[in-house]
Amino acid sequence: MIFAQLISAHLIGDFILQPNAWVADKESKILKSKYLYFHVLIHTILSFIFLWNLELWWVALGMGISHFIIDVCKLKFQTAETKKNWFFIDQALHLLVIALFSFYFKEFNLEVFKNQNYLKILMAVIFLTTPASIFIKILLSSWTPVTEEEGNNQNESLSNAGKYIGILERLMVFTFITVNHWEGVGFMIAAKSVFRFSDLAQAKQRKLTEYVLIGTLLSFGMAILTGILIKI
Repeated sequence: MIFAQLISAHLIGDFILQPNAWVADKESKILKSKYLYFHVLIHTILSFIFLWNLELWWVALGMGISHFIIDVCKLKFQTAETKKNWFFIDQALHLLVIALFSFYFKEFNLEVFKNQNYLKILMAVIFLTTPASIFIKILLSSWTPVTEEEGNNQNESLSNAGKYIGILERLMVFTFITVNHWEGVGFMIAAKSVFRFSDLAQAKQRKLTEYVLIGTLLSFGMAILTGILIKI
């Protein structure tokens, strides 16, 4: 199934195998950045690996070329003010290219999706890890709170703890939904509320509390929506 295979390759290439240092280098140097070409090459190779069909080499090549064109356009036209908008435009265009390939092979029908459950689950699990974290981070970028004791509290939290907590909670929520145990989702929400929001209440920082609440709802919402879509 080309749609799920190309989506999985895209999620891994764009979010998991692309360090922040590569992104920064591409934004500053654009066409002169070697990481732009490394990134495109990784996408081409991943597309070929997921397709695993020598006759479809041109699809993998097409994914690489389209990715290069879309990324260059985003890098050239985005500004500090429009960076968030261009991120979503960029992802929408990549999704459109994948959809066009799927339409070409006439794979957009419900029967195909029903017979490829393992690919749907793989695609969902990949999305709910780093890609979902990046989406949430970008959506919340306009509201990042600055705490009064930010410098003193940096060592009180484990490195990237919030990111991995979010990934684990989304995967657990997704698992509960796929096995039809919605009560587990309620337990997860209650447990996080007790541990997380009690600390925030003691800190008496309303903006930080609202920020964490929005992030939590986005995280759970993505996992729930993904689980529902997989079960359709």
